[in-house]
Amino acid sequence: MKLVILAGGLGTRINEETSVKPKPMIEIGGRPILWHIMKLYSHYGINEFIICLGYKGYIIKEYFANYFLHMSDVTFDMEHNEMQVHQKYAEPWKVTLVDTGELTMTGGRLKRVRDYIGDETFCFTYGDGVGDVDINALIDFHHSHNNAATVTAVQPPGRFGALELVGSRIKSFQEKPQGDGAWINGGFFVLSSAVFDLIDSDETLWEKEPMERLANSNQLHAYFHKGFWQPMDTLRDKQHLEQLWQQQKAPWKIW
Repeated sequence: MKLVILAGGLGTRINEETSVKPKPMIEIGGRPILWHIMKLYSHYGINEFIICLGYKGYIIKEYFANYFLHMSDVTFDMEHNEMQVHQKYAEPWKVTLVDTGELTMTGGRLKRVRDYIGDETFCFTYGDGVGDVDINALIDFHHSHNNAATVTAVQPPGRFGALELVGSRIKSFQEKPQGDGAWINGGFFVLSSAVFDLIDSDETLWEKEPMERLANSNQLHAYFHKGFWQPMDTLRDKQHLEQLWQQQKAPWKIW
């Protein structure tokens, strides 16, 4: 099975980093968050990736073109113009990088890679969020319902600390309590190739008309994930993920 990753957005809410690189290349623990997502799926045996490029997509191309340089020790013999890569570690990955346009919307990006998918069922996710989602269980759930699409539903953590009060006295404080209990789109989709016909143009948002059409025709199911899930929308999110990684408490690191 293949995984399509959206990696072309502008990432304006974290422009402290995205002014110089695309959002999926922001690093957690010295590796792009894109790499973390790919490692998660690879753990479940999905090693063929189609990455939808847009804003500063050449940086992602250069990263994979020079993957050994990023991951290994290297000796440069300047006199003889030679390079030796030490401790080569090759991921079992096949990575296809597709320029889907700098201003194309999420649905439009997906439709632009249709030829690389064919008639297969495939996975689809965003290039800026991680979680300890059981991908095999997600895929099995999708097949068991025989629908065109499955989305992973998550309950996001609260953004602000919450006070439990008795009168004016603070009884307890939670730094990041669970949100309001609503389930939201957490990405981590499994889709049949039929969804391509629901996308009209480059201007189509996947989260609007295509998902609404799927829901209205009873072709969209939710896989409920109650474990860890965290998008990287802001610098604060990035710092939180970095802290978890440095403390060796990153729930998404299952490889």
